[in-house]
Amino acid sequence: MKIEVFDSTLRDGAQSEGISFSVSDKLNIVKTLDNFGVDYIEAGNPGSNPKDIEFFQKAAGMKLGHARLCAFGATHRKNTAVEDDENIRSLLEAGTQSVAIFGKAWDIHVEKILKATLKENLALVSETVAFFKSRGREVIFDAEHYFDAAKNNHAYALKVLEAAFKAGADVLCLCDTNGGASPMEVRDFTREVCELYPGARVGIHCHNDTGCAVASSMLAVEAGAVQVQGTFIGIGERCGNADLSVLIPNLQLKGGYRCVEGDLTSLTDTVLKLSEIANLVLPGNKPYTGASAFAHKGGMHIDGVYKLPVSFEHIDPAAVGNKRRFLMSEVSGRTTVLKKLETIAPEIGKDSPQTAEIVKRIKQLEHEGYQFESADASFELLVLGVLGRFKEHFRLCMYRTSGEFPSPDGDKSASAILSIEVGGKVETSAAMGNGPVNALDIALRKALSVFFPELSKVHLTDYKVRVLTAEKASAAKVRVLIESTDGTDTWTTVGVSTDIIAASWKALTDSIEYLLNKKEREAV
Repeated sequence: MKIEVFDSTLRDGAQSEGISFSVSDKLNIVKTLDNFGVDYIEAGNPGSNPKDIEFFQKAAGMKLGHARLCAFGATHRKNTAVEDDENIRSLLEAGTQSVAIFGKAWDIHVEKILKATLKENLALVSETVAFFKSRGREVIFDAEHYFDAAKNNHAYALKVLEAAFKAGADVLCLCDTNGGASPMEVRDFTREVCELYPGARVGIHCHNDTGCAVASSMLAVEAGAVQVQGTFIGIGERCGNADLSVLIPNLQLKGGYRCVEGDLTSLTDTVLKLSEIANLVLPGNKPYTGASAFAHKGGMHIDGVYKLPVSFEHIDPAAVGNKRRFLMSEVSGRTTVLKKLETIAPEIGKDSPQTAEIVKRIKQLEHEGYQFESADASFELLVLGVLGRFKEHFRLCMYRTSGEFPSPDGDKSASAILSIEVGGKVETSAAMGNGPVNALDIALRKALSVFFPELSKVHLTDYKVRVLTAEKASAAKVRVLIESTDGTDTWTTVGVSTDIIAASWKALTDSIEYLLNKKEREAV
């Protein structure tokens, strides 16, 4: 059975706190959603702001392969003829084949917000839907606050749907606008509407204020809804909307429904691209597409997945374009280490003394505060050290840092001087930086570039500090994670100390040693 997918990222998603899409962003989102295969893209309200007007003008020239753009707006104003309403005219001028019209279904909204009588509201709904149908538009009628309406004035809620249906609405969409309906309520009221209008396409639009938007949408489909509305990464007003990147695979992979043509192997890439456009960090624990969605840490779990993936994975991660990860930690066993060793030293066996020593070292270091699940580069250096394959490329002779507040030179608030020894030769350098760690980083790479020119391309892309023993206040132990890149590859290293600069130095030097050791192995 086909379930229509209606994405509202550009409208409801744009109402999310901290989100502001440029016209270029909106056009890129349309291309991304169309490439994935959604059926409808609700593109905004052309009568609300100049940005949406510009978007619709530019979108008119886009050639979409699958999706249908949909303009969004309200029923016409009270005491204004439908053909004279400016917002109604702007919806027509948007030129979309489909329009989504929302109307009041809850009597208190009609009387207290709209300041209309219940009869007047029915006329607004009927006249607006009929107007767009007479202009050849597909009309999706959004019954706003439908579930609150059905609980408080059941008969009137049904009258609103009846008015839209008789006027020719193509879809009757039931909206949980407050996000407060329970999944069971959504199921039961949706079933009622589907039974009353067996020839109608019924849709569901859920907000996530109780964390149930996806579950409610799934139960609505089970009850007969054929269109699901949401935003692709779950953003939206307040707590967001039903997350289509979760809802679609739930329906298609678990429920046997057909939401998009073909497989879902581009799901993760689509989510990552939309998150990047929205300037959002994708949560690691996001179902299906998060970095942790198929990450295994417990020794028993890893051993089970290694032997039989289905034992601890509900689907093959490749089915949604994601990948399996094995995390190193104090609860990891030898199976985890073996999986990690496959790319470093595949000849090392499960029962070898080296494997036992690596596991022992990991447990010891993680007890001290190290964490290797996000620091693969430091783990690789640990392995090379145990195997006797680590080559030390430089040795620290000394470093000294100093800071000054207020900064006398803009963002150059600290200075560092250091001396390193490479092959019996000592190089000394100094640098100013935005804090002591930045100054040390610059000074270190300046000194090493004399011997290793390739390091000029290396720079830090992320720096994280975690306090491990907060009860010791300013004497607390800290863990520093540093992400580095040479423009081609990215890697992460870790350092731990009660001295934040010492912890940072450990992560910094590991970062450099990782790259130099890697380059030498690749050259062999």
